[in-house]
Amino acid sequence: MASATATTDHDTIRRWAEERGGSPAVVADTADNERPGAILRIDFDDPGGDDDKGLERIEWDRFFEIFDASDLAFLRSEDDSRFNKFVARDSVEG
Repeated sequence: MASATATTDHDTIRRWAEERGGSPAVVADTADNERPGAILRIDFDDPGGDDDKGLERIEWDRFFEIFDASDLAFLRSEDDSRFNKFVARDSVEG
């Protein structure tokens, strides 16, 4: 695998995900009546594949509200793969 890089830039994250057919989502089981789940994921379109039924798609604005409130960074591949991971922001900042 090529190297992975981290970012907190919203435009970079959104562009990376959308270029690979991804949409903002949360893990549905972490939701309650007052707010959507706090565990973020990128939900990828997978024609002919198994959809992840455990994810609930949300709007990008809400996604980034949770992202920033949780002090996360987005670790992603620089090649064409879909590898990504959400990590603590302070684990990747200088």
